[in-house]
Amino acid sequence: MGAPKTVLLTVAALGLAGAAAGALVVYGGLYNVAATVQHTQPVHSLLETAMHQSVKLRARNIEPPRLDDERLVMRGAACFRDKCVQCHGAPGVAQGDIGKSMQPLPGPLVDARHHWKPRELYWITRHGIKMSGMPAWEHRMSEEDLWAVVAFLARLPDLTPQQYAEATRTEPPGVQGLLAAPACGAASGAAPAHPGDVRRGARAIFQYACNACHTIPGVTSSSPNVGPPLAGIGGRSLIAGKLANTPDNMVRWLRHTHEVDRLTAMPEMGVTEQDARDIAAYLATLR
Repeated sequence: MGAPKTVLLTVAALGLAGAAAGALVVYGGLYNVAATVQHTQPVHSLLETAMHQSVKLRARNIEPPRLDDERLVMRGAACFRDKCVQCHGAPGVAQGDIGKSMQPLPGPLVDARHHWKPRELYWITRHGIKMSGMPAWEHRMSEEDLWAVVAFLARLPDLTPQQYAEATRTEPPGVQGLLAAPACGAASGAAPAHPGDVRRGARAIFQYACNACHTIPGVTSSSPNVGPPLAGIGGRSLIAGKLANTPDNMVRWLRHTHEVDRLTAMPEMGVTEQDARDIAAYLATLR
């Protein structure tokens, strides 16, 4: 009986020592969070391994469409130019200042197809990566554009700097065809809006950075004091003291804020019609 008890006491002591060391690092401010200092190699490797395994698990059942269509590739070139090159660079193109100074460094994507399957690249582009600076593009790019980026990433390793520059040059007004990439997200015709989806609204509300200014039930934040808390907003009679609190009026407030109140400090965040309906549906549940 003595040996098992000794083992348990030893394990408990080691656990307490580990917890104490972790608390010292966190509350003692010992880990340098400055972007001017790299992560230590063990921390970098641990985070990278966890990220790879997480993506592979969550992307395992995604079925990619055909990605060899030239128009899809060219659309992906435009999206890469408009959304990705600032942080990742491209053949013959350096990262922007933000990308070069981020930690962990958002590396070049010219070898992405050698490390990730198409379904995994789609998942990363759609959902982003926490604590890395990699944004989720789900609410800023269409489904076609998300897959277009993946299609272009498959082509990227084969491009010379000159070919990349040609593929991503801005299309002159009125010029059609495959000679130049159009602006990402410039597809004609808006998708019809559907009734608000509460679960999707719960995701969209922090993708539009609403929690940067408001404390919102169910949304992680640092308890900001910029805008009023949104707890109970679903039961209020008025929106911003001006509009009756209906789903349509909430959509109007989210999308055309300055038309409703030109003196408000709340910015217009470029919320799409569907995302506004989804956010409105979520806010209606906060009573």
